[in-house]
Amino acid sequence: MILGMNHFTVIAENPQATMDFYTGMLGLKEGFRPDLGFPGAWLYGEDTRHAILHVYFDRPVPAQRAGVIDHMAFTAKGLREVKARFDAAGWKYDLRRQAGALWQLFCHDPNGAKVELDFDKAEEP
Repeated sequence: MILGMNHFTVIAENPQATMDFYTGMLGLKEGFRPDLGFPGAWLYGEDTRHAILHVYFDRPVPAQRAGVIDHMAFTAKGLREVKARFDAAGWKYDLRRQAGALWQLFCHDPNGAKVELDFDKAEEP
């Protein structure tokens, strides 16, 4: 029986740009990663006990970047601040309000992976 989602893994074409995006733009924190015998990073949200994004630095990016996975989604907070960071960086995104529900910010990471950030409906851009 599935208990929940464990993590996503991203192949980084440019490790520095990838880390800048996920730590600087999205606010994830780099943390503990065991020695797996290849370079990479584990990124954490507010719960620093559980890495939610793994990044590989040593693999070639596949020609079909997204494959069969359409996107990864994160629960987020601080819509106004996140939007300001994206605007200041000139990073393209699509901000949508679900009818009577949450805000969704869609973008692509430096490797072409689609990312969704979900914000509480009470937040204001």
